[in-house]
Amino acid sequence: MQAVVIVVHLMIVAVLIGAVLLQKSEGGGLGMGGGAGFMSSRGTSNLLTRMTAILAAGFFVTSLYLAWSAGLDRKPSSILTGPATPSQPGGTPIAPPTSGGVLDTLKKVDEQQSPPAPSGPQAPRSQ
Repeated sequence: MQAVVIVVHLMIVAVLIGAVLLQKSEGGGLGMGGGAGFMSSRGTSNLLTRMTAILAAGFFVTSLYLAWSAGLDRKPSSILTGPATPSQPGGTPIAPPTSGGVLDTLKKVDEQQSPPAPSGPQAPRSQ
């Protein structure tokens, strides 16, 4: 069903772009006058305006449907608790945090990977 809606959505987009490009320029903001074109009658202008509005509504509806259908499979998650089964690059799994959050887990991982720090200042030893 979603593939059909995507195809319809793309067809609406293509026709909407064409309808907007066929409309007569009225502002003259780019220095182009609204000269005589092959579609210069008032009736054609009304048709293109209505068709643009209908296509815009169809584009909006299909966009909303596609966004809604893409969100159906999502499960709520929290970025504060971290992933369910994190692992180190070496492949050894890290135990999930029992309390705290991501920062406590990262601190424990850092302590596991770094060598223990010396307890105090060390006197230089001669060799």
